[in-house]
Amino acid sequence: MKTNQNQEVRPLTLLDRLQAPTPSFFKKLRNAGLILAAIAGGILTAPISLPTVVITAAGYIMVASGVLSAVSQVTVESEA
Repeated sequence: MKTNQNQEVRPLTLLDRLQAPTPSFFKKLRNAGLILAAIAGGILTAPISLPTVVITAAGYIMVASGVLSAVSQVTVESEA
């Protein structure tokens, strides 16, 4: 990556991304992912017998919400 003054800019590391501020849209997505993960976790650990399709859907929702939250957390605003 180059700046307008042709100075070298080092790429962001994962640690830099985790410490940088997250845009508000992605904060909302992250929170939605965490809520979905909590709901799916509650369904998966329910002490009652649920239909197989519900358990399967909850598993997929758990994975998708984890990915959504992780990607949203490391998204940073562009300086350009």
